[in-house]
Amino acid sequence: MNRQPIRLALVEAERMLTAAGVDSPRVDAEYLAAHVLGVERSRLPLIPMVDQHVLETLHKLVRKRAERVPLQHILGWSSMGAITVDVGPGVFIPRPETEFLLDWALKRIKDVERPLVVDLCTGSGVLALAAANARPDATVHAVEKDVDALAWARHNSDARVLAGDTPIRLHSGDVTGPGVLVDLEGTVDLVLCNPPYVPEGTPVQPEVADHDPHAAVFSGADGLDVIRSVVALSARLLRSGGVVAIEHDDGHGDSVPALLSARRVLTEVADHLDLAGRPRFATARKV
Repeated sequence: MNRQPIRLALVEAERMLTAAGVDSPRVDAEYLAAHVLGVERSRLPLIPMVDQHVLETLHKLVRKRAERVPLQHILGWSSMGAITVDVGPGVFIPRPETEFLLDWALKRIKDVERPLVVDLCTGSGVLALAAANARPDATVHAVEKDVDALAWARHNSDARVLAGDTPIRLHSGDVTGPGVLVDLEGTVDLVLCNPPYVPEGTPVQPEVADHDPHAAVFSGADGLDVIRSVVALSARLLRSGGVVAIEHDDGHGDSVPALLSARRVLTEVADHLDLAGRPRFATARKV
């Protein structure tokens, strides 16, 4: 059978993805090649030659990615912390930037025994499940209002239980409405939230515009409609000394900390940057 160097296929894939405007063409090409070969991306250098059918399959997937279908939809998964979750149409794709929020949050509850954690706007369940994986002793609740996203979260939760993780507790609920987790008020050690936060009308990449659910991305004229409710809910849920971390748009570096500071019970308000130096999430502690 005619075998060819995968290196040449990766060069061509990178060229196609670059021409299509994909942000990380080489990385995406390597992930797609690893997916076709059924190996970790780091093992690609150990497979210098591949069969023709591999190249043909890879080319089909590269063309799909060049049409701006999200890489995660093609692969079928996205990662966070030490886990991966399944994703696809109907649920928001987790972003690498959210790793910073997760890392901060886990450090803040490092010394808390059997922490009580709440993830608001859970989507695929990725933050809640990553927290449960990192802290098997934690009780983790996750809230989501969208039925399609909740189905993905249930699917991913079941998969993580089969992998040996502590089960999380999923709730169908709207964080902007009354009565959400009312029985947990004043008891929570950590509130996590990656809400919809993009101002309506903001231009976004085709992967987001055409594939992420609109309601999981956009949140009113200033992007703060859901966050305002999350701040109020967090202030009620947290125990004294508990902390909250809310991801936000890079234009919210002042406004979200201001919303947190406006709550008298919240202190130590801070904003945090991502690797690109952009404001990415805000945090606070309940007095």
